[in-house]
Amino acid sequence: MAVTTSHEPTRRHLTAPQADKVDRLIDAAQVELRAHGYEGLTVRNAARRAGVAPATAYTYFASKDHLITEVFWRRVQALPDVSVDGRRTPVARVTAALRDVALLVADEPELATACTTAVLANDSDVRRLRDRIGGAFSQRLADALGDDADPATLRALGLACSGAMLQAGMGYFAYTEVADRMEEVARLVLERGA
Repeated sequence: MAVTTSHEPTRRHLTAPQADKVDRLIDAAQVELRAHGYEGLTVRNAARRAGVAPATAYTYFASKDHLITEVFWRRVQALPDVSVDGRRTPVARVTAALRDVALLVADEPELATACTTAVLANDSDVRRLRDRIGGAFSQRLADALGDDADPATLRALGLACSGAMLQAGMGYFAYTEVADRMEEVARLVLERGA
């Protein structure tokens, strides 16, 4: 499955000046999240910090959940490509691919908490981004598995990854532990089938 790599928000095609405003809003949202957390972030505050009129900000982002999910999506897009190194085992390749995912927000607890909440929002704009994020995670797993990828294995690893990210987001363990937990799962799934 091909993954879209555009930085264009899901709502519209953007001109260069519009894309600049969106980029400023994304940057401002991250600063606001660090300073005030999920509860303190508003699209209006991000717009003020970005030097954009609130009404303009709302033409690009329907809600703060949409804005936060766009922040997370951009981080997902910035992940390094997964390279298939035939000298490494499928378990090692999957673990390495998922370590990058797990560390996306590991050093920013406010952003991690906000992303966990926002990505689960019942909003059509968030849903479209959530689908892109899920597709990108699935593609990383498929790339890491290479020729060893089969649909059942991908589904099992995908479910485990999303569950691990959710549990980390809920504070059951640190994001830095996700890769180690996913290595355990990868061993169970991949080595049992061998």
